[in-house]
Amino acid sequence: MPLTVRDLLAIPALRLNLAAGAAGLGRAVEAAHASETANPSVWMEGGEVVMTTGLLLGTDPGRQVEFVGELDRAGAAALVIGLGPALPYHQVPQALAAAAERYGLPLLTIPERTPLAAVTKAVFDARSAEERRLLERTLRTQRRLTAAAAAADGLADLLAAWYRATGVGVVVCDVLARSLGAAGADAAEVLTGAAGILEAVALRELRGSAGGELPAGPVHVQPLGAARLRGFVLLVGAGSAESRLLGSVLVSLLSVELERRHLAEEPHRRHRTTVLARLFSTDLSAPRATALLSSVKLPAGPLRALAVQVVARTTAADATRPDPPAAEGPNEAAEVAADLALAIPGGLARAVGSSVEAVVPDGTDTLALLARFAPGRPAGIGPSVAPQHAALSLRQARALLPASSEAGRPVTAAEAGSVRLLLGLGSPELLAAFADTALAALDTADPDGELIETLRVWLETNGSWAETSALLGLHRHTVQNRIAKIGRLTGRRMERAEDRVDLWLALRAREAAGP
Repeated sequence: MPLTVRDLLAIPALRLNLAAGAAGLGRAVEAAHASETANPSVWMEGGEVVMTTGLLLGTDPGRQVEFVGELDRAGAAALVIGLGPALPYHQVPQALAAAAERYGLPLLTIPERTPLAAVTKAVFDARSAEERRLLERTLRTQRRLTAAAAAADGLADLLAAWYRATGVGVVVCDVLARSLGAAGADAAEVLTGAAGILEAVALRELRGSAGGELPAGPVHVQPLGAARLRGFVLLVGAGSAESRLLGSVLVSLLSVELERRHLAEEPHRRHRTTVLARLFSTDLSAPRATALLSSVKLPAGPLRALAVQVVARTTAADATRPDPPAAEGPNEAAEVAADLALAIPGGLARAVGSSVEAVVPDGTDTLALLARFAPGRPAGIGPSVAPQHAALSLRQARALLPASSEAGRPVTAAEAGSVRLLLGLGSPELLAAFADTALAALDTADPDGELIETLRVWLETNGSWAETSALLGLHRHTVQNRIAKIGRLTGRRMERAEDRVDLWLALRAREAAGP
């Protein structure tokens, strides 16, 4: 327990007496300082016992009341005033005592023969003894926590031991915020309330923690894992000094437990890797594909393949680098595969060299999955296919990796042949140059843009004279004359599909380049 003013008053050798402010005897004492300054509160941090002979305090009652108020606002634990024939005060001034009573600030008197340094030493000794007792209790609790972690049901025993020792509720979850265990707290309620905090900590992986307020009390979230994020621990409720000291011990023990669980899952991961390898066979029959999915508890519905190239995550600084980030290697690929396997129904993900391959049931939010577990990495998303054609979807997913690397985002098979994807690979300067090359003659001949607008509508209506006329509110012959003029100015034969495509691409490139 922390040292209080009541404890200080009970030390016989100090010969302290309470003159006023009994309501504040429970105030915690952090330090004791002698001061003869007019306003010592400016130097205070809170919890101080301020000792003075009143040399500069004077006899003005107003100043005495103001002095006590300043100390109280600064968080003083108590005011000790020396009394004696050779000191400014022979007895406690009435105004000083009345102010101390009003503020609930203990006003203690000390006789002239007791040195003020004795109070400072007593506070220091008491604080040192308390810190020593706290350390001894912490070490004993640490041993109990370690023993609990080594028990048969390590996680449950560890959390129960923590709650018994500290009274602080605890919840442990995996990287997907799925509860793994709890003690002294409702796991579902806490995880729901702390969803935003968990997301913020997850973005920093093992590099930071965060806290907030829940209906159940304050919550503090710490990441768990050795070299890689494996989960989170949430501490619910105000912690004591002992629990704060033990917090790092708990995090270390839980990190070891989650790493142990990760290693224990290795046989299951190898089984799923084998299933995935067979699913990617090119001569797979429909019944065999159904049996493979059934072995990992997946229905035989449509699925799509993913391919992720495991390279170093890109940062803002990488944008100015002439060389791309280097590959992180097979070990990192295996970790990414393991992370994806946690979130993918059926857990079908594997590492192949420095890349990761996986299949997900159709309807899975694949982009959110990749943003969470493979941020900043090139990724291709194959088309939705029947299970026996998973190899075809994988082939297309892998073929999309170069485009994804250029685009800086995952690319889907649906985009593979789209103009949007192709244009997205070019810089605004390159797109503008391409558009100007094809359309410069029209810009010069028609600054108002009538020819450009007519060309756009005509191309979008697949060359329909009637539809273009109706949309633009022009006579059919006017539209025909404008298209013929466009052909003459650009040197294009408007009846040729290739020339039409070039002009259409130029219009789209100008839109993509922006103003």
